[in-house]
Amino acid sequence: MSNLLTRTITGAIFVILVVGSILLNHYLFSIVFFVFTILGVSEFYTIVGKKQFKPQHNTGIFISLIVYSFVAYISISNHTISLLFFLIPLFFIPFIIELFRNKPFPITNLSVTLLGIIYVAIPLSLLNFIPNIAFETGVYNKGILLGLFILIWTNDTFAYLVGVKFGKNRLFERISPKKSWEGSIGGLVFSMMAAYFLSVFYKELSCSEWIGMAIIIVVFGTLGDLTESMFKRSLNIKDSGNILPGHGGILDRLDALFVSVPFVFFYLILIDLLKI
Repeated sequence: MSNLLTRTITGAIFVILVVGSILLNHYLFSIVFFVFTILGVSEFYTIVGKKQFKPQHNTGIFISLIVYSFVAYISISNHTISLLFFLIPLFFIPFIIELFRNKPFPITNLSVTLLGIIYVAIPLSLLNFIPNIAFETGVYNKGILLGLFILIWTNDTFAYLVGVKFGKNRLFERISPKKSWEGSIGGLVFSMMAAYFLSVFYKELSCSEWIGMAIIIVVFGTLGDLTESMFKRSLNIKDSGNILPGHGGILDRLDALFVSVPFVFFYLILIDLLKI
C-alpha cells in the first residue's frame, strides 16, 4: 500500500472518529479524547525518555488522567468549577516521588514530567469546556467544538497546499525549513472563509467572532506546530510515534491543538463575559 493511500485512509478514519464523537454527544467526545490523552502523554514521555531524561512515566499519565477526568466531569455535569482546586496537590506528587528514585538530573526529570501534563493533558482537557463555555446545565454547543476542528484542519490543509505551490519565503527556517509565509497567509485566508461559512450554519458565534477564532487558531495553531517541530528536532526524531500510519504519532496529529486550545478557551470566555 502506498504511503499516500495509507495516509489518506488513516486521516479519514481519524476525522470520522473525531467528527462522529462531536456530533453524537459530549460523553463520547470526552471518552475519545480521554484515550488520546493517555496515548499523547505516554508518547511524550517515551520520546523524551530516549535521551538523558527520565520522566516519571506512570505518575505523569496518572495525574494527566485525573486532571482530564475532573475537567470532563465538571464540563458535562456543570458541577462547581471549584473542584479543580483539588487538583493542585497532584502537581507536587512528582517532587516527592523523585526523592526516592535516585536518578541523575532530578530537576530535569521533574521538568519533563510536569511538561507532559501541561503540554498535552491540560489543553486536551480544556476541549471539554469549549462546547459549554458559559458553564450552563445541559448545554452542549457542538457547533463551536466542530468549528474549532474544521478551522484547524482548514489551516493545515491550505497552508500546505498554498505553501507547496507558492512558498518562497521561509516562516521559521531554523525550526521548520518547509513552512513559508505564503503558506501561512493562504491558511489564514481559507480559514477566515471557513469561519464565514461556519457563522451561517452555527449561530452560537457571530461572523466576526468566528473570524476572530479563526485568526487565533491560525496564529497559535501554527506556533503549536512549530513547537512540536522544535521538540522533535531537539530529540533528533522525525515523528513522535507510529500509532497513526502515514501520520506518525498522536502528538504529530494534534500538535496544533496543544498551543491553540488554551487561547481559544480564554477567547470564548472573554466573548461570553462581554455579552453579559
